Amino acid sequence: MALNDEQYMEIALQLAEEAYTRGEVPIGALLVRDGEILAQDHNRREELKDATAHAEILVLRKAGQSLGGWRLLGTALYVTLEPCPMCAGALVQARVSRLVYGARDPKAGAAASLYNITSDPRLNHRLEVNEGILSERCAALLQDFFKERRDRGGIRNTGTL
Repeated sequence: MALNDEQYMEIALQLAEEAYTRGEVPIGALLVRDGEILAQDHNRREELKDATAHAEILVLRKAGQSLGGWRLLGTALYVTLEPCPMCAGALVQARVSRLVYGARDPKAGAAASLYNITSDPRLNHRLEVNEGILSERCAALLQDFFKERRDRGGIRNTGTL
């Protein structure tokens, strides 16, 4: 049975909360096709020591591996924060059909805030974009995470930001 956008975003928020408990920036994502969750994950940059280990990238990789191909037509990606340029570009390259996100990212957003990669008519694929689903909760989780890190003396990081 297919869930609605809010229900899928609830799952993404649970994934983001898991990331929070692991000391990762709390962003969760899942990929859905015809009511079936194909892949889900959260940010793992610290754990994997990989700058590309954003939730969206990890989900696209998992889905491609399980489906046996990189073309993810007919899918919807749910993510708690507006994708960055890398992730937005990956969504276009993977031919994801729909993007649903919670909070806007005024510093790195590439689906509306700074760039519009997901809907750029110059690219060979465009996504339907729905924003603002459970946005207050998505934003509050990120704000709490960064406030806690500032209060404790900084984000756990061995390199430069």
